[in-house]
Amino acid sequence: MISPARRRYIRKGPQRESGVIVVTQSRADALAPLDVFAGEWVVVARFPGVDAPAARSTFEWALDRQFLIQRIQVPVPEAPDALTIVSTDPETGAYTQHYYDSRGVVRLYAMTLAGGVWTLTRETPDFTPLDFRQRFTGTFSADQNTISGAWETAPADGGPWKNDFDLTYRRAG
Repeated sequence: MISPARRRYIRKGPQRESGVIVVTQSRADALAPLDVFAGEWVVVARFPGVDAPAARSTFEWALDRQFLIQRIQVPVPEAPDALTIVSTDPETGAYTQHYYDSRGVVRLYAMTLAGGVWTLTRETPDFTPLDFRQRFTGTFSADQNTISGAWETAPADGGPWKNDFDLTYRRAG
């Protein structure tokens, strides 16, 4: 059996030999596709009838590329600043975004990045009750310098997704 210290993280799903996960890559390798986020971004939210100022977001690697950290600073007192930490699951290679904000909100989002499309989804209770489901879908431009997306919400008991607000990331500089 592979010891927990030697278990590696798998991006394309677990491969098993006699019920044991086969070592295929490191956590840093599983997170490597997220390099596209690294750097500073200008973030613009679009709400109907509201002219929102641009926010700033930075993505950087932490702890020897074991985690991707995102910091979001919003120049509107009513909107929360946030910190996210992206990790990967040792069994499946799936990404999880741990979200914390200046209101004290703590949430977990399932995260994917495939074919230039970034998704964040929260459909089950975690550190806070699930009053509504949330989903973000953002698409990278061909030059990877813009992410055009939107947050959506839906009732916790099911029901259709509805646009909450549009969000665009543009690489700074």
